[in-house]
Amino acid sequence: MRMLVLGAGALGGYYGGRLVEAGTAEVVFLLRPARRAQVVRDGLRIDSPFGAWQGSVATLGTGEARPGWDVILLSCKAYDLDDAIAAIRPAVDARTVILPVLNGLSHVDRLVAEFGADRVLGGLAKIQAMLAADGTVRQLNDWRWITFGEPDGTLSERVRAIEAAFAPAKGVVAAAVPDIMARMWEKLVHLGTSAIGTVLMRANVGEIARSPGGVDFLHRMLDRNAAIADARGFPMREAFMAEFRAVFADTQAAYATSMLRDLEAGGRIEADHILGFLLEAARAAGVPHEVHEAAFLHAKAYEQRRAAGRLPGG
Repeated sequence: MRMLVLGAGALGGYYGGRLVEAGTAEVVFLLRPARRAQVVRDGLRIDSPFGAWQGSVATLGTGEARPGWDVILLSCKAYDLDDAIAAIRPAVDARTVILPVLNGLSHVDRLVAEFGADRVLGGLAKIQAMLAADGTVRQLNDWRWITFGEPDGTLSERVRAIEAAFAPAKGVVAAAVPDIMARMWEKLVHLGTSAIGTVLMRANVGEIARSPGGVDFLHRMLDRNAAIADARGFPMREAFMAEFRAVFADTQAAYATSMLRDLEAGGRIEADHILGFLLEAARAAGVPHEVHEAAFLHAKAYEQRRAAGRLPGG
């Protein structure tokens, strides 16, 4: 299998690096100039509870992609989707399937419109990871899942082949599933709940849970986001709801969204793709949406302040 990985950040660097380490696929990273120079100089480094790894990896620079790939792993942030599409377009041919692991859902329709339904899988990553300033991909807890499938529910040879390539990889649990769109809605429900809470409160889940009314607030938002998914035809499983009720009631949880980390670092955030999408979906479903509106407004006001150079230390 030949896999082109767009980016070597928290997701692309982790999952692509683990495949290189396992030796089960020919993996090449498509990188912007600064990150490419760093990876060429220092190698790709992973710091993980499942074992550290450092090694040389093959890279391509912007504008160097050509056809000939079985899989393109799309691991960019949602706000970089336009640039990502432009970067991978020259690499897509009749043999290629695109596996996006972006947060949210709206990118699937965009990719289908650009490349065709037969070229796009559904996918999600459940992992807490970040790219440190020195270029190390740092895994923050034991979450290590990558899940994917055909949007029509078939378990095709190509998704089975991806699953097989990941099978020996250290620190990865990969699964080809027949219900990937339902799984993506599940992720949006828990991620949306986490993002609303952590962005509004500027605190991680444990800090919110330890605050008066914090658990009830997170559970209420979980129920509302589940109602949105139900209205779209994707009811949440009882086991899923039980799992995340426990997560959001854990007073010791250090769980925080990447959106909060990006916001605290003064970086770009996925406001439209997560919070804006959920707000519009809540309105369409008739679900109470005042808190969704406040979270989205908070995020968009942050973007305005960031654009004006008025963040602390800016």
